[in-house]
Amino acid sequence: MEKKHQIHLIVNGELYDLLVRPNRTLADLIRNDIGLTGTKKGCDQGDCGACTVLANGKVVNSCLVLAVEMDGASVITIEGLQQGHDLHPVQEAFVEKGAIQCGFCTPGMIMTTKALLDENPCPSQADIKHYLEGNLCRCTGYVKIIDAVNKAADLLK
Repeated sequence: MEKKHQIHLIVNGELYDLLVRPNRTLADLIRNDIGLTGTKKGCDQGDCGACTVLANGKVVNSCLVLAVEMDGASVITIEGLQQGHDLHPVQEAFVEKGAIQCGFCTPGMIMTTKALLDENPCPSQADIKHYLEGNLCRCTGYVKIIDAVNKAADLLK
């Protein structure tokens, strides 16, 4: 039997002390061990972006990262953006612009957008397209998503 490793992880501001197998992904840990199912599992290969979270402020495909590598890290998931009953401005913008059709890619898109706007509060269209390259959507054609990113940038000004 594989030896489990003790890790300490802050997820959405809450400290978790967990025993994890060395091959456990961050996505599986978030979804199955912590119970936050907003982080989606799509391709399990890092190609779709559905599992995107922020780890220490950086975009991470949680399906590609081992949980043991995140020992001591601070992770924010889609559930961590909302403050009480108030949506984060990025979430508001995605709802307002209709960039949430089936919703499967939405958490990853929103987390990537948050990271983009944290890094660059006034992105150009080219910046937005470049930053979202790792997030796939099969429903919207990206027009509404790009509109939502622009709206979120306006809301955050």
